[in-house]
Amino acid sequence: MKSTGTWIRVGIPDGREVQSRVRGQLRLREIDATNPVAVGDRVELELNDDGTGTILDVLDRSNMIVRKSVKLSRQTQVLAANIDRAWLVATPAFPRTSTGFIDRFLAAAESFRIPAGIVLNKSDLFTGELEKFTSEIEALYAPLGYPCIRASAISGEGIEDLREFFRGKVNLLCGHSGVGKSSLINALEPQLQLRTGALSEQHLKGKHTTTFAEMHPLSLGGYLIDTPGIREFVNIDFKPQEIGHYFTEFRQLLGQCRFNDCLHENEKDCAVKSALDAGHISAERYANYLSMLHNEDIYR
Repeated sequence: MKSTGTWIRVGIPDGREVQSRVRGQLRLREIDATNPVAVGDRVELELNDDGTGTILDVLDRSNMIVRKSVKLSRQTQVLAANIDRAWLVATPAFPRTSTGFIDRFLAAAESFRIPAGIVLNKSDLFTGELEKFTSEIEALYAPLGYPCIRASAISGEGIEDLREFFRGKVNLLCGHSGVGKSSLINALEPQLQLRTGALSEQHLKGKHTTTFAEMHPLSLGGYLIDTPGIREFVNIDFKPQEIGHYFTEFRQLLGQCRFNDCLHENEKDCAVKSALDAGHISAERYANYLSMLHNEDIYR
């Protein structure tokens, strides 16, 4: 449920959460991560007489989010594991979430093999140009298979839809500072109000560089992983030749390019460029792909 280094809080079937430590042999196992156990891991646990637990083993992961360790460049840190869907909380204004950042988030999710969705938050403000922008986001991403849910903690719009998506699943929630993530969490699960209110206020302001994610059980079944920062999710050193694989509309065309190592920029007989010229691929998505290819700043 949460790891703070020395102690790991583990949820067990009877509903209790047990403060646990990792067995020494597990810590010494040859792994390429600085932390052998992460939020979302399923573990084999031995209960001790003093009420604590000992983690004996970590079961195979269906997916995981990793980032390079700051101090040990050859190792990685596992931020979370076994995620059913990662959600980006986005807003058309106050602050505005750019499609460049959305595409970076979606590519990161694809690279981790995690299904993704977009929560268009603060829908009570969607009028005029904001409504137009929101409709354009929905038209761009929904056909690609990414659920787009309009939501408002104030009006209640979309809250029940999100609950149905969340029910019985492990959901990761990410968002820039100011997008209303904490208010959304509190609307989804009022019982978490006090716990997530204090956490999210710090995390959303971006003052902390710690990466302690926490998983909360949901009353409707399933779990919500609240992350300490969006940068940890999207800051991936993509290899240029791999980026196209993480754009779903590119993926089905990759074998049709003339060159196997085609970067879909200036090469001859590029199937992706042909689809772009024919209007089958969004010009905005393609521009964001080029931005990622050239490693341009996505936090503008």
